[in-house]
Amino acid sequence: MLLAVDVGNTNTVLGLFTGEELVRSWRITTHARATGDEMALTFRGLLDEQPEITGLVLCSTVPRVLHELRPMLSSFFHEIPVVIVEPGTKTGVPILTDNPKEVGADRIVNTLAAHQQFGGPCIVVDFGTSTNLDVVSAQGEFLGGALAPGIDISLEALSAKAAQLRKVEVVRPRSPIGKNTVEALQSGAVFGFAGQVDGLVDRIIEEIGPVTAVVATGGLASVVIGESETITHHDPHLTLTGLRLVFERNVD
Repeated sequence: MLLAVDVGNTNTVLGLFTGEELVRSWRITTHARATGDEMALTFRGLLDEQPEITGLVLCSTVPRVLHELRPMLSSFFHEIPVVIVEPGTKTGVPILTDNPKEVGADRIVNTLAAHQQFGGPCIVVDFGTSTNLDVVSAQGEFLGGALAPGIDISLEALSAKAAQLRKVEVVRPRSPIGKNTVEALQSGAVFGFAGQVDGLVDRIIEEIGPVTAVVATGGLASVVIGESETITHHDPHLTLTGLRLVFERNVD
């Protein structure tokens, strides 16, 4: 079985593949100061009753975590092929930006998975710590995109800076017109971020023309997709699928 690991700023997602089928996945908190040994214990706890792992592929947007993971992978997974998505790894995705090395590994694997499934041009909307809109060409090239503050960190910043506002659950309120503080914050989060995505997607389409799909992924995608007018598909495991494709390109 192939273990795919997506280390994000807020959450780490692990998935187990048998062939092309994702048979199990977990979402855990990313602890930027965790040691390699601590992460090894977490991995082993999750995988304890699973079938034998025959390969591992990983991408990370947190440099400190990746620094701790490298020796851990060498110690605990040295008998199986390990692929880390970084400069020099074969992805098959040309990166047409000013500085390709600045592009996050998760955005590259999302590009690969989206083009594999939907063709192009298409747009990937990843609702994570930041809200990323990634533009994929008809040839599968990464053209660039837009980055905006994510839903959770925006609400956290608001509650930290405004004395009478507080953290709320991100769910759809009864109406866009909030009748209390909680519903007013939920309206701004759900309808506001849906409108933000729709506005950015419309501007991108004005520039590149019609697209085959606008694909939503990420932990908070399910909250927004019902209110968005431009999102056409939802794939919560898009990054894991992209990691599997990268592994297949690098391991015979």
